Amino acid sequence: MRFCFAIALGAALFSGGSATAQNLARFLGSYEWTSEAEGFGGFSGLELSSDGRGFVAISDRGQITRGHIIRDSEEIVRVTFDPLQPLVDVAGAPLIGKDADAEGIAVDSNGRVFVSFELGQHVYAYGDLAEPAVKLPQHADFPNMIKNSGLEALAIDRNGQLYTLPERSGHKARAFPVYRYHAGKWDIPFRIPRVDDFLPVGADFGPDGWFYLLERDFTGLGFRSRVRRFDVRDDRINAVEVLLETSTGTHDNLEGLAVWEAEGEIRLTMISDDNFKFFQRTELVEYAVAMPDQAQ
Repeated sequence: MRFCFAIALGAALFSGGSATAQNLARFLGSYEWTSEAEGFGGFSGLELSSDGRGFVAISDRGQITRGHIIRDSEEIVRVTFDPLQPLVDVAGAPLIGKDADAEGIAVDSNGRVFVSFELGQHVYAYGDLAEPAVKLPQHADFPNMIKNSGLEALAIDRNGQLYTLPERSGHKARAFPVYRYHAGKWDIPFRIPRVDDFLPVGADFGPDGWFYLLERDFTGLGFRSRVRRFDVRDDRINAVEVLLETSTGTHDNLEGLAVWEAEGEIRLTMISDDNFKFFQRTELVEYAVAMPDQAQ
């Protein structure tokens, strides 16, 4: 989701200055990723390889890049990446304007890339990024989603099924519907309770089989972030854990989440959307958390 100048300015004034409000996860580090490359910034979706080194990132201006993360022990020290390239539509033309508002990304075991779009309320599939996109069928709910608060997060499970959900449910007392794509159509296997003022912005399935959700709250003075994980089996939520909840300004506008495993722990890697503002930053943030008691 894009924020206006005043909102982003408030976030910048308070960034980096607060302690963690609630933290079951262990903080590993924060890396400010900078580049003079044309189109750099606005990253809203992130996918990592199983070893946490290779990545694919998308921006909400319809750009995509692949790269590698270099760490010294557990801390990110460098990022290398390929030139940004535009995502294309079903005719093979580069996405522009509101059609380029890519927010979520997922990659299947065959390397096929899926991207969700917030304003267009649809999901594109790319077998090859240089070839035209394939538009997946829409659920009947998609066209009626709240403007600028549509399909924000995208994840894929070990069976290759896609999951997405909107940034807003329409009411604070209404749960977020989670849409699943399988057998050529969408259904709603479960709904995620809406708790406090946090809104979903990123999602991933971990190597433990749990569904991880990155949520964001803008307080007027900056951003707070929260990560919850859900044990989803038999199309229902069997358990939920709050792993991380930060104070205002601890990090920038975290929007993308990738979950992987290292040293017997779950790693959470998140990326921030700088809204292409000079007073914000592109930040890669990492935390480690214990495996759930009952990994699937």
